[in-house]
Amino acid sequence: MPQTFDLLLRGGAVVDHNGVGLRDIGVTAGKIAAIGQLGGASAAETIEVSGLTILPGVIDTQVHFREPGLTHKEDLETGSRAAVLGGVTAVFEMPNTNPLTTSAEALADKVSRAHHRMHCDFAFWVGGTADNVDQIPELERLPGAAGIKVFMGSSTGSLLVEDDAGVEAILRQTRRRAAFHSEDEPRLNERKHLRVENDPASHPVWRDEIAALKSTQRLIRIARSCGALVHVLHVSTGEEIEFLAGHKDLASVEVTPHHLTLSADDYARLGTKLQMNPPVRDKRHRETIWRGVAESVADILGSDHAPHTLEEKAKPYPQSPSGMTGVQTLVPIMLDHVAAGRLTIERFVDLTSAGPARLFGIAGKGRIAVGYDADFTIVDLKREAVIEDRWIGSRCGWTPYDGKHVTGWPVGTIVRGARVMWEGEIAAPATGEAVRFWQALG
Repeated sequence: MPQTFDLLLRGGAVVDHNGVGLRDIGVTAGKIAAIGQLGGASAAETIEVSGLTILPGVIDTQVHFREPGLTHKEDLETGSRAAVLGGVTAVFEMPNTNPLTTSAEALADKVSRAHHRMHCDFAFWVGGTADNVDQIPELERLPGAAGIKVFMGSSTGSLLVEDDAGVEAILRQTRRRAAFHSEDEPRLNERKHLRVENDPASHPVWRDEIAALKSTQRLIRIARSCGALVHVLHVSTGEEIEFLAGHKDLASVEVTPHHLTLSADDYARLGTKLQMNPPVRDKRHRETIWRGVAESVADILGSDHAPHTLEEKAKPYPQSPSGMTGVQTLVPIMLDHVAAGRLTIERFVDLTSAGPARLFGIAGKGRIAVGYDADFTIVDLKREAVIEDRWIGSRCGWTPYDGKHVTGWPVGTIVRGARVMWEGEIAAPATGEAVRFWQALG
């Protein structure tokens, strides 16, 4: 008897744990129901994807969508709109909103705001602080919680945990993998005098590689003493890549498209638009980070999407805020690296789908397999395009990659069987739901 599905993707090159091959995919009730040659099948909706490549849905585990409190820059709807326009099917959002996401009530508020208002699926990092350390075992298991995030540098107020005792207290409570912004706050304070007025190129001089390495070395020492798993966000230095290669038993590593694509040479062209924490540095760091990708020291890619308005970014350095858009450009920027031969499409999938699922215990996402959520990023690996500010769906409306020619482009975004983006247009109402995690089920 012929099979009948809700959705049938026909004729695409599927990238899954079997490699790359031409396969059809049948979807029923938001789940993958069949993979293979489904020539006799029918469906309520059939999408012909011949000539296109079907990837497991891309998961961006580090975004700042600014809601609540800073919604003039971004909110959960606009940030997720940018995500699906760029082929991203799920995001983990950061806790430095106003109020901070440091309590069960604040997390529940974000989940409520996001449910069926975000265009992609979602989870929220909960900030680990000296004030909520006793609640961490409960907080990291709540619905919608991605885990605990700690700022060892580059933050203010109670989200900043700069001392070893504070980091240790948090790690002795965590059972899931905790994420860290790793810059040494005392060294940053000591070096503030090295910032040059109206010269963003002095940003990586102030926030130097030693500030990053020193903090990461401290973090690993503490984590090992506690028997805790840690995740080092947005690694920006070659020294950290080389150090972390020796500690992969407990530390996972995130790298970003901007640290793999841009360099300190671009400050002259981009000015404060390039200003990030940790900074974009000189080319030697970029090349070592690429080696970390090639040698699988790097586990995942995250965009660190951190939007500010153009008016805010136009303030003279160092009054200008650090941060740039990134969730919408993650896929085309990295597919351009695939086209250039810097990584394979299979490695891209591992960095953006299988890797996040493996590290954080995501239930039912991260691979194309029967029974998994029907999340797909459909791309044209050969399409040449130009990234432009006017394409950006983020409320702030700009990208540091404006004018960049790329090869490889997101054509469609499917979330739990619903075609939410197709050819640059939002194609369905928002139906985003909370990501589920194995350690928080039951």
